[in-house]
Amino acid sequence: MPISPHLLNAERRLPLERRVEIPRQDPVRDRRKITVQGVVQGVGFRPFVYGLSSRLGLYGSVRNDITGVVIDVEGDPTCMESFLQALVAEAPPLARIERVRIEKQPLRHYTVFAIEPSEARDDKDVFVAPDVATCPECLSEFNGAHDRRYHYPFLNCTSCGPRFTIVSGVPYDRERTTMAGFSMCTACQAEYVDPRDRRFHAQPTACPRCGPRLWVADSQGNEIAVDDPCTFIGIRLQERKIVAVKGLGGYHLSCDALRNDVVRELRRRKQREAKPLAVMVQNLDMARRLCVVSAVEAELLTSARRPIVLLRKLPDCPIAGEVAPQNRYLGVMLPYTPLHHLLLQQAAQPLVMTSGNLTEEPIAYQDDDALRRLAGIADYFLTHNRPIHMHCDDSVTRIVLGKELPVRRSRGYVPLPIRLTIPCTTPILACGAHLKNTFCLAQGTYAFLSQHIGDLEDYRTYRTFVEGIEHFKRLFKITP
Repeated sequence: MPISPHLLNAERRLPLERRVEIPRQDPVRDRRKITVQGVVQGVGFRPFVYGLSSRLGLYGSVRNDITGVVIDVEGDPTCMESFLQALVAEAPPLARIERVRIEKQPLRHYTVFAIEPSEARDDKDVFVAPDVATCPECLSEFNGAHDRRYHYPFLNCTSCGPRFTIVSGVPYDRERTTMAGFSMCTACQAEYVDPRDRRFHAQPTACPRCGPRLWVADSQGNEIAVDDPCTFIGIRLQERKIVAVKGLGGYHLSCDALRNDVVRELRRRKQREAKPLAVMVQNLDMARRLCVVSAVEAELLTSARRPIVLLRKLPDCPIAGEVAPQNRYLGVMLPYTPLHHLLLQQAAQPLVMTSGNLTEEPIAYQDDDALRRLAGIADYFLTHNRPIHMHCDDSVTRIVLGKELPVRRSRGYVPLPIRLTIPCTTPILACGAHLKNTFCLAQGTYAFLSQHIGDLEDYRTYRTFVEGIEHFKRLFKITP
């Protein structure tokens, strides 16, 4: 619905395709306080606002707080109208605007536009972005032999990288993520504070000089001194070894997906008799050598969410039969972190990538726990020292009648809320099923569905379920 003069102080939803009509307050200058809610933290929204205001000659400030992004903007009324139109129409690709509230304010006669420190208050309606795949710009740096982040397994920017799995609180700032323990070097700090840089306030940003470190350990957790961890592990995978790989939301168990004997051994150790295992391939061309891939499926595979997509196998699919026994479909995903890109390059073949756990246990994501639980399964560990705050399995989805039908909604999707057609007048906790558990917290017009939890018969899974509920309650300020 367009914003009209008598609704200036009201909160309205803004469909992206609609024009926003802004009333004028003063023939020379207007001032507005604008609160933008939705997924607007950790997606480059503040530098976008800074650049937009500079382009239009407006002044004021922008900051994160626990409600979203708050903009105090002042200037020429015509430019103000253009600013408000562009705020929605040109928002960063990972942003998801749910509400915009606009309030007229008395003039302050600002002369600059500033990005202010985040403000923490005990309010509601904050949304946290999901973890998303490495963006093309970062991949270009990753593959640039002369770039200072060449083949760095943890590069990211405001448009990509970890979000939900590293966030411990809101508003989304580095000190409330698991990157808090890594002090930025001079070069990273210069990018972080420059509003013109695409790493401006990219909270997980780092480089080889100041960021997380990758290493290899044996099955007992003893570090092995190697020059290039991914090359070492790539060779071990070619030698039919099973490797535990620390990803965004937990550990994977990985092996050569072309050999029945090693996949059979992985099943024996993991105690997973027949359920299908997911496969990670280097690129879309490789996926098309294994399965039938429609245009819609290709779009889903290469999306920022990077889920496991169920695809129909080709008659001559070379993947080992033990990967998905007696199944016409194969769960395929593409690399979604720089570490995965490195590993696939070195292994030079499709890899099984299944959850790092024994069957029915929760995925291992804390290092000591992973070493203890996976020691009898993995021959080697490829791990690092960036902590994971919240575990998150891979999402599984498929295309049915041309539309996406999620099977397991997790990494890349969670914790984006689902809009409710009937509002919850009372905050609600829905605890979900005993098997394949997810829980949900609902308040107002939004339902926050958790990542995949699993079978609550296992005590560790039940504990994960309870801890996850408490984390969501804190994160989204919901008390059911």
